[in-house]
Amino acid sequence: MKNAGFIGIGRYVPEKVLTNADLEKIVDTSDEWIRTRTGIEERRIADDSINTSDMAYEAALNAIKNSGIDAEEIDMILVATVTPDRPFPSVATILQERLGAKRAAAMDISAACAGFMYGVVTAKQFIETGTYDNILVVGVEKLSKITNWEDRNTAVLFGDGAGAAIIGNVSEGRGILSFELGADGTGGKHLFQDGKHIYMNGREVFKFAVRQMGESCINVIEKAGLTKEDVDYLIPHQANIRIMESSRQRLDLPEEKMSKTVHKYGNTSAASIPISLVEELEEGNIKDDDVIVMVGFGGGLTWGALAIKWGK
Repeated sequence: MKNAGFIGIGRYVPEKVLTNADLEKIVDTSDEWIRTRTGIEERRIADDSINTSDMAYEAALNAIKNSGIDAEEIDMILVATVTPDRPFPSVATILQERLGAKRAAAMDISAACAGFMYGVVTAKQFIETGTYDNILVVGVEKLSKITNWEDRNTAVLFGDGAGAAIIGNVSEGRGILSFELGADGTGGKHLFQDGKHIYMNGREVFKFAVRQMGESCINVIEKAGLTKEDVDYLIPHQANIRIMESSRQRLDLPEEKMSKTVHKYGNTSAASIPISLVEELEEGNIKDDDVIVMVGFGGGLTWGALAIKWGK
């Protein structure tokens, strides 16, 4: 069995910044209300000329460059998104053509904010069995196109962006140590796309996320044969600072050991974890052989978590 892990990463966020002050002019809200309840200060918004596949392409190019492989060496492309350019063809197949990844199989994954976790775990199976050598996993969303800008409860939350990773074989003892994926379809009524727009029962989603994120963190640590003391860094889905803090406290981690990008990008759904991963690596906060826990939750309701020992 091979060891599946991250051999390259990349991200892309649109240039346009939408601040809380900007939102005050659009919907009945305030900067203070948004910051105290969510931790969000601004978010990136893609203009009408930028499609989901465009953002995925830019993030993928960066991940491929970072990995040192060529696009033609990619065996599979998995794109996690709930905002594809159109129902079909998939964003993954559009990406395959643009990248020139001629031999890659390609498909989209719809697991909302947990989509990137689902993609990485799917890639893990193909790598560890030796079926494939290099798999591109992208989390990308253009949530601005399904946001109801008249709904103060959801308009303040979401942003656009993309994060990508090349999953391949890494050295012994490194890579993905354990994972958890889950779903509870009975909760789908609390977070879904209603016609053109996102609908969310904030109270119910908050309760679910606080419980499940914490439980999943503990579960993947135990599955990996580790303890909370072994964890060096936490990268939670960047949905709400209060939910994120509950996960950090469950792991007894100091504040500086948790990734926090929600204030800059808001909730970018499937893109939030890989975007945050890239930021922390660029800042030098994650080093080789660090143990990282990634955890996310989303509409479905879905969830996923990974314990990883970083490095190639």
